[in-house]
Amino acid sequence: MRFSKFLIVLFFLQTLLAIGSTQPTASKSDLFREYIGAEFNNVKFSDVPINPNVQFHYILSFAIDYTTSSSSSPTNGKFNVFWDTDNLSPSQVSSIKSKHSNVKVAVSLGGDSVNGGSCYFSPSSVDTWVSNAVSSLTKIIQQYNLDGIDIDYEHFHADPKTFAECIGKLITTLKKNGVISFASIAPFDDDQVQSHYLALWKSYGHIIDYVNFQFYAYDKGTTVSQFMKYFQTQSSNYGGGSILASFISDSSGGLSPQNGFFTACSRLRSQGKLGGIFVWSADDSKALGFRYEKQSQALLAAHP
Repeated sequence: MRFSKFLIVLFFLQTLLAIGSTQPTASKSDLFREYIGAEFNNVKFSDVPINPNVQFHYILSFAIDYTTSSSSSPTNGKFNVFWDTDNLSPSQVSSIKSKHSNVKVAVSLGGDSVNGGSCYFSPSSVDTWVSNAVSSLTKIIQQYNLDGIDIDYEHFHADPKTFAECIGKLITTLKKNGVISFASIAPFDDDQVQSHYLALWKSYGHIIDYVNFQFYAYDKGTTVSQFMKYFQTQSSNYGGGSILASFISDSSGGLSPQNGFFTACSRLRSQGKLGGIFVWSADDSKALGFRYEKQSQALLAAHP
């Protein structure tokens, strides 16, 4: 009799576990991310304060599929490193990760410009671009002991479908090969940009872990109420995605920390909508003593 009761209890527990395993995991809002290395002003990983009670991602800026010569030209998916490698080297990646168990490091692809000119997504074909990108990025990611990639192309010599297939297949392959554990995208409110990223989201949103929406690309002087509306709009555009709030260190656009950014984040968090916070960039925040990085992480670390 006792044995039959045990079997019934065991079956009940297995049923509960099975039900739990089919539920989508709740979006954690304790994620803090910061772009670093694009401006070559000697910022180091160790300069940035790290709160042990958050998930912390550095995002190296950038790896670009362009030649490294002064007259840079596209290389069809053969990526080169364009960040400050003197201060953000493989050994420094390993060091910061060994000192802080909550730290991961990603690399962002593309960016706005390269050597003074616009950086274009310019594939010759889907298959050749993906093949070259997988090969070159695997080498960079393994050399630097990185954990993920971020997609930040902002100019395009390819239609949205081609962009979606190239990036979607790249992320799929790198994840399948165990090279990366997460991927993010970094769109902003521009018709051409959105057409490309929304095409990617429609076909491959299920493999994209975070949306680093550039809310600082909205007008300087954005109010809290405007920010809340923008956040809702982009949450609808990227339905089901983990949307991060963002600010730019030099306060040149969007809702600034001085004008209510953290008020907006607190509201979003209380509503269960905040996927985290990201900052552009550590390079500019260095002169400010990283005050808003500390405040961001304190907000994320606090119990909601």
